[in-house]
Amino acid sequence: MKKFLATLLAMTMTLSLAACGGGNDAPAEDNTGDSAEGGEVVSVEGKTVAFIPKLTGNAFFEVANEGAQEYAADWGITVEYMGNAVAGVAEQVAVVNQAVASGVDAICISTVDAAGVADALQAAMEAGIAVCTWDSDANVEDRALMVSQGTPEVLGQMLVDLSVEGLKARGVDPDNDAVNYAWHYSQATVTDQNSWQVEGEKIIKEKYPNWVNVQPDNYYSEQDAEKSITVGEAVLSAHPDIDLIICNDSTALPGQLQAAENKGLTKDDVTITGFATPNAVKQYCTNGTIHNWGLWDCKIQGAMGCYVAAYLAAGNTVKVGDVISIPGLGDCEVMANDCLAAGVSTADTNNGVVLLPERAVFNAENMDNYNF
Repeated sequence: MKKFLATLLAMTMTLSLAACGGGNDAPAEDNTGDSAEGGEVVSVEGKTVAFIPKLTGNAFFEVANEGAQEYAADWGITVEYMGNAVAGVAEQVAVVNQAVASGVDAICISTVDAAGVADALQAAMEAGIAVCTWDSDANVEDRALMVSQGTPEVLGQMLVDLSVEGLKARGVDPDNDAVNYAWHYSQATVTDQNSWQVEGEKIIKEKYPNWVNVQPDNYYSEQDAEKSITVGEAVLSAHPDIDLIICNDSTALPGQLQAAENKGLTKDDVTITGFATPNAVKQYCTNGTIHNWGLWDCKIQGAMGCYVAAYLAAGNTVKVGDVISIPGLGDCEVMANDCLAAGVSTADTNNGVVLLPERAVFNAENMDNYNF
């Protein structure tokens, strides 16, 4: 499976690069990246990376750790999976501080709140620790590289496309019928999820003016599994005529689906879609509660995040347009930060974004082809 994913990544990596702007015009193959030793890449072997999720126990983050551990063995690095069962700012700051105190070489973190962890990440960098992000970004000045699942435009469009297909599957005409919808995700301070929601709203207003957002302030369940069910039930109780619920969060989606089942609803009654691992949602698809959903390969994302963190910790230096060759995964280009947020600056060295090559859509026909 790992060999298949690596081959797929190498074949598709260049296709994803077109999604971001801001790089230079030199061909990617001519930019091998600078290092601390006159252009020679410094080995990552022996480096220790603290791999920090928003919370532990969530399938998305646990699977990302599995991928990181698998590839770390090949690269000769140590990945220490560090987190809390609670997705809170104070708890995550404590984990960052613990990583710094333990003497790790690098940190790769999915932030709960970019502003909330800013001081802790700055302190880590001042201590000589390379800081990178994955899944959910920090402020660009508080990290070096971000391994992103995709641009807001790509992921916002994907959420709208999933919604449209789900509505069509139950006989709703998205172009002409009135569609009542709402967003349910973790919290407004999570940079990535919020950017997808903003972009999705923009697309809906432009292409589907007949859709009505019944809760413009959105529903939030703070990445708490139990709360995602109670919030999900509250959405359905407050809006019994709702047509669509978009859950751009891997905890909110299964929680919303469980809430629907608790109320005896199926995919023929309400369209629920969003982002989560296949394994977290398969049971609801089998039960007829969901038509489709999507995600990206979080195993690859976890591995890439830990590698680029170790790469910088080893003393390698990169700039926008440089290519990092990841053993077993392929080449990835460093993009400017403004591919994720318009107007955001990028430092001259060791700052930017690396994109995952592709995303996947799951349904009853293909979900058993995936095991994560």
